[in-house]
Amino acid sequence: MGIQNLLWQVTKKAFTGGIIGLTISDRCCSVVPVRGDSMSPTFNPQRNSYLDDYVLVEKFCLQDYKFARGDVVVFSSPTHYRDRYIKRIVGLPGEWISSSRDVIRVPEGHCWVEGDNKASSLDSRTFGPIPLGLIRGRVTNVVWPPQRVSKIG
Repeated sequence: MGIQNLLWQVTKKAFTGGIIGLTISDRCCSVVPVRGDSMSPTFNPQRNSYLDDYVLVEKFCLQDYKFARGDVVVFSSPTHYRDRYIKRIVGLPGEWISSSRDVIRVPEGHCWVEGDNKASSLDSRTFGPIPLGLIRGRVTNVVWPPQRVSKIG
């Protein structure tokens, strides 16, 4: 009976920990890797490095969609929902944005995002303004690698 009881206790604690971790990751904050160089030099400043930056993404901003110009956000791709991008907000609803082709008014409920490295960024210049509902959180800190730990913004 002793080993079965021990296994049951460990299973219950692991399940409870998993549920708590999932809730925190879904509702509060999570850590995500930054892939590619579209946000260089803010993230991944060394282009040929095998060490990607990891950032802390807070999700409390999603309750009221409170964003400001300059915020770095994680959002789902408007064309491939499972793809995630990290870009900087450069235009909010109702603002006018000058793109390479035209002057565009950002519609209500949308924002305009661009990468810091414009030569290597797939952003609103490609797919237009993104719905605020696609935003998954705001980047607040670089948490890895240790020498790059810093606050964003």
